[in-house]
Amino acid sequence: MNHGTHRAPLAPARSGVPEHGRVPKYYLVKTRVEELIGELGPGGRLPTEADLAERCGVARATVRQALRELLLEGRLRRRGRGTVVAGAKIEQPLSLASYTEGVTRQGLRPGRTLIALDRQPADPALADRLAVPPGEPLWHLERVLRADEERVGLESTYLPVARVPDLATEFDPAGSLYGHLRERGVHLAGAEERIETVLATPREALLIGTPPALPMLLLHRRSRDADGRPLELARTLYRGDRFSFTLDLTAPTTD
Repeated sequence: MNHGTHRAPLAPARSGVPEHGRVPKYYLVKTRVEELIGELGPGGRLPTEADLAERCGVARATVRQALRELLLEGRLRRRGRGTVVAGAKIEQPLSLASYTEGVTRQGLRPGRTLIALDRQPADPALADRLAVPPGEPLWHLERVLRADEERVGLESTYLPVARVPDLATEFDPAGSLYGHLRERGVHLAGAEERIETVLATPREALLIGTPPALPMLLLHRRSRDADGRPLELARTLYRGDRFSFTLDLTAPTTD
């Protein structure tokens, strides 16, 4: 099963050791565990905390801190009462391709679970962002994102009802919204996107199935059609331990 592109990341400069040479004990344990991760490979089961503490000559609390960082980074995963090596993160391109297209390219099976699809009047902030009059009917679409049945994110989207009037009756909530728009002759031509790191709210963490302390990658997107009119506002949370984002950059042209 393909769980993303297995490319070794660049190591920190000087292996992360500060110039003064003093390294916290937990970080030394972390580097030892990282070596184990490379030896075991995805799915490999780590020794117990007690075993690692004995091997490294440190307290179990020190081992626990090292494992906690590796869990947050997505290098390890809990399985039952043990800890196993995680597969590579899902690489999602920063482009106008849909989530479905991005995940499918990596051999994973995309899916979505509908949480809500309802109509609501545009409040002043949404009206301004979508360039519609306040009170204009909007669709609000909220779905949990899945990859091979694993919950990996939460997507909340607003669109003017007038642009996609059949969304509640003709759209398959498990499918691609962008694909549905294309089938109706509505094509995205550009978007503004902003990324930040956040913690999920208690409700979001419950829907995604993660601890509230797990860092999330939050993407805000406003998409435009071929005439430059705003079409969609999307707020998408991705699990920070399961996703990375890629962008192909080109040099600016010069005179």
